[in-house]
Amino acid sequence: MPPSSSSRKSSPENEYAMSLAEADMSLDNPHNATLDTTTTTTTHHHHHSFLHSSPSPSNNKSTAAAQPLFESSSNNNYSKWNVAEARMELRKASKITSTYGLKLSTKWICEQLIGLPPSPPPSSFNGTNHFFTPFEEENENDATLYAKSLLDLGEYERAALVLSSGNNASAVAGSTIPPPLEELSSLGFFIRCYALYMAGERRKGEDVEELREPLERTKLRNPNLTQLSHELYDYYTSGALDAFGLYIYGVVLKELQNTPSASSTTTKIRPSSSVHHAQDIVPPPSPHSILLQSILQFPYNWSAWLDLSELCVQDSTIHSDVEEVLRPILGHWMYHFFCVHLFLENQVNENAIMVMEKLIHGTTATDTIDHETNRGAGGGETLSTTGMFVQSPYIQSQLAVAHYNLRDFDEAQRHFIALSERDSLRLDQMDIYSNILYVKEDRVSLSQLAHRAVKIDKYRPETCCIVGNYYSLKAQHEKAVQYFQRALKLDRSYLSAWTLMGHEYVEMKNTAAAIEAYRRAVDINERDYRAWYGLGQTYEILNMLFYALFYFNKAAALRPYDARMWCAIGNCYLGLDRRADAIRSYERAVSNNDGEGIATKKLATLYREDGDVERAARCYLRHLELRFQAQQVNPSPDGGYPGENDLEVVVNSVQVDAPDAEALLYLAYYHRDNGEFETAAMCCSRLLEYPGREKEEGKALLREIRSRMDRRGGGGDKEGGGGTSKRGKSSSSRNSRRMMDSSMSMDRSRIGGGNDNSLDSSAVVESSFEFSP
Repeated sequence: MPPSSSSRKSSPENEYAMSLAEADMSLDNPHNATLDTTTTTTTHHHHHSFLHSSPSPSNNKSTAAAQPLFESSSNNNYSKWNVAEARMELRKASKITSTYGLKLSTKWICEQLIGLPPSPPPSSFNGTNHFFTPFEEENENDATLYAKSLLDLGEYERAALVLSSGNNASAVAGSTIPPPLEELSSLGFFIRCYALYMAGERRKGEDVEELREPLERTKLRNPNLTQLSHELYDYYTSGALDAFGLYIYGVVLKELQNTPSASSTTTKIRPSSSVHHAQDIVPPPSPHSILLQSILQFPYNWSAWLDLSELCVQDSTIHSDVEEVLRPILGHWMYHFFCVHLFLENQVNENAIMVMEKLIHGTTATDTIDHETNRGAGGGETLSTTGMFVQSPYIQSQLAVAHYNLRDFDEAQRHFIALSERDSLRLDQMDIYSNILYVKEDRVSLSQLAHRAVKIDKYRPETCCIVGNYYSLKAQHEKAVQYFQRALKLDRSYLSAWTLMGHEYVEMKNTAAAIEAYRRAVDINERDYRAWYGLGQTYEILNMLFYALFYFNKAAALRPYDARMWCAIGNCYLGLDRRADAIRSYERAVSNNDGEGIATKKLATLYREDGDVERAARCYLRHLELRFQAQQVNPSPDGGYPGENDLEVVVNSVQVDAPDAEALLYLAYYHRDNGEFETAAMCCSRLLEYPGREKEEGKALLREIRSRMDRRGGGGDKEGGGGTSKRGKSSSSRNSRRMMDSSMSMDRSRIGGGNDNSLDSSAVVESSFEFSP
């Protein structure tokens, strides 16, 4: 696949992400007859559509005159997947993509091929082979075969020149390549265009390294785009482009669209006089419409799907067009792979996992049999086909990435271990595995992974990142930077290395270098929330809070359901003395499951300073609740606690640290002031174990409580400080339980409104949230 653009328009896509999160993902019911934004129907059967449809004018030109390599038949029932048929399609597709030099697509296709379960060999499959038209590489001329060999060796300009007309002997490197040879085959024309494009990308990458100014780097463009766009347009209007010619044309149009300096080029195109009159000036087709035509002709080109997903992420207005044009193959498993990638790009990880489960298990048909005719079968029967991509390494790696994005590190690690056991020499995505081991501080496993990666290939970017993480965990930040720099020498567009190197520079207090590394990361991918968050942290260290707030908002726009983003925004608002906005940010963090308890602690302090005793007490209690859950080996799945005396369990079981001691002391005073002496005494008794100032205050408060209990005739237990009469304990437990079960109601205007629009830029507006389960 041609490299992705290094500069993309910022498009947070919050509304799109929310609509995906709320979409009906009941994939196992192929008979859902409801037509809405997530389900589309056809004449014969129903397809599941995962793209969010929003009203937009149709702007697609999906008619292609070239003979397709993939023929879509109206009788194809893609909702029923067949293993033998999929194997036959993938084998044929791998040969074609390999012939066209698309190495990434070929590797991806073969990964899915080995992921299929055993089935009868293709020769014994009696289905109709209506997927591909005849394709014969032997009919190609000698120049095309020679150019293909040069392309495989990375000699891109020579490959393009071989298939160009004119006097090639006088050609100079970097000069304009002559027009293509007359009567080139589809394969020859694609190889020439692809080689010309890759030569321009290589030259652009070399020029980028010579520039230090970020704005200047983003203005650089592939020098061959203009020539390619004109040549491809002439072939397109004459109907001479096949699926792969359309693919490279879509890539060129996408790059032109993403290049700021190319706006004048992409506005109008004057066609060649051999095709149109010279005075005709017409707008070029849209990139997504060209890619859609390519996909419809040959849906197994994974590179085309990746470029289409990039356009969908950038511009949500094209979703309805994409969904409408792809209607004939919405039930095809290639479309499901596309949706998985798109969900992961938009951080809708739960939906991605659901689609991957369908790809693993295959389509399932459920037929309900009448009770009267099948009483012996229990009233129903489920008929299911065999699994599909049950052993796909790609799906397992994407499952690991999805769980990693959800911060479910244990499940992600399980998938990575399974991948390593199946393929001990695999390095793809293993740098993400090293991130998990780094976060879990598993030095032994990370050391073993680093040694294994070095033995496999010490000059792979993934290996360098793994070793860099290992040295970072050992606090040897200079060595870590060296390995991240080595990874970037091997691949300048390796996103993880830029981001991780920025983290190391922050640890080394080299803020200037950290900012540069993070900026290079967002130049490569503007949707990398980790780089935006790192920029925010760096400017926060410099006490440049307005800059930090801007970058934290960028990160929150990409991850609106991540409590860490809102905690960071709240800290900035607090530093700017904007308490109301800080409270709103912390409340948003709590509503998004602030498992670390940072937001609850901050909110409790703010409410206490504002004199809001009830809310402060609830926040402190919620903080203890989260701390208790985090310390459990097997926490309750619903976030609650078994039994009736939950408050007693939490207070007596939580390990007391500095934040917990502050919470216990405040709750002790709160319960004392409300006459709940038994609960207050219980909180004070836990403070006796903490070696800080809270211990002395707890002792004094406990003596006062015992004195009051004696005057009330409570007869407190002198050893535990919590003894009580049966009536007194029941009343205290009831009052404490009422506080745990109460919720903090919040007006919509407090979360969604206000003067700062940054809080409105993301996600759903919560009307309330609860501190108790």
